[in-house]
Amino acid sequence: MSFEEVGKQFVEYYYKTFDENRAALAPLYRDHSMLTFEASGILGTAAIVEKLQNLPFQQVQHRTDTLDAQPSGQNGVLVLVTGALLVEGSDRPMSFTQAFNLQQENGSYYVLNDVFRLVYPAA
Repeated sequence: MSFEEVGKQFVEYYYKTFDENRAALAPLYRDHSMLTFEASGILGTAAIVEKLQNLPFQQVQHRTDTLDAQPSGQNGVLVLVTGALLVEGSDRPMSFTQAFNLQQENGSYYVLNDVFRLVYPAA
């Protein structure tokens, strides 16, 4: 499978799972994985899933607008996503960008690094 296909399949799975059941994202992370969420660093599967489950909304819908993928390191894939998310109780989508560093392990991929940022309109 090409790195582009890996990136596309991963992104489709990740956001579908995030929108339906964030706890089910746990198998995508490892104890040495790191999430940076709006400048706050979180290390390890349990802490990452706890952060995702305790976001201040229950329902969310992600829309991906762009997806770029590159090969990285030892059979890894770097993925950059831009898009919008709509949280419950809001009628205005928020723009976001998210980068994933996927690493290969036993024939599949896990998230080594995950960086998420909301993108605010320029002043």
